[in-house]
Amino acid sequence: MSALPPDDRPRPESLTDLFVSFTLLALQGFGGVLAVVQRELVENKRWMTREEFVEDWSVAQIMPGPNVINLALIVGGRYFGLKGALVGLAGMLAVPLVLVLAIALVYSQFAEHPGVAGALRGMGAVAAGLIVSTGIKLISALNTNVIGWRWCAVLGLACLVGIVVIRLPLAYVLFGLGSVAFTLAYKRLKP
Repeated sequence: MSALPPDDRPRPESLTDLFVSFTLLALQGFGGVLAVVQRELVENKRWMTREEFVEDWSVAQIMPGPNVINLALIVGGRYFGLKGALVGLAGMLAVPLVLVLAIALVYSQFAEHPGVAGALRGMGAVAAGLIVSTGIKLISALNTNVIGWRWCAVLGLACLVGIVVIRLPLAYVLFGLGSVAFTLAYKRLKP
């Protein structure tokens, strides 16, 4: 995780601002909020740099639980400590939970309708496109990565091959490639 942000950078004005911001992020995400979170936190609110986002998103991905929930805990904790982490978590969960329960009730009535099934397949394609476009936007952050963009590309390709082609369990791929990346970073950061 990156250090505390500089004082001159924009930051959440209050716990209420943090709660509302994460609630709005959660309400915008269907099938994945990576693109929305990156755009809001980095480009619009400027609470994080691209490099900080990539670092924190990486940490959020290896922690147990949903990535964006973990990121809300990280960001909330950075600005307001434990209270901020809890408020970020509440912002991500409170209103969306009520909406999901309401949608589940409606879906149970219309699940067999072909239009509903088609809409859900279409939303999956949109979510995949958003993830790819966000990856393309964030690729420039690899230029400042300690192991360099070439090693990042090699490790990313190895991850793809391991999971998609060889069909290794995700835990093996994460542990194996994570160990390689950790070793490379350690050797480059070693005084």
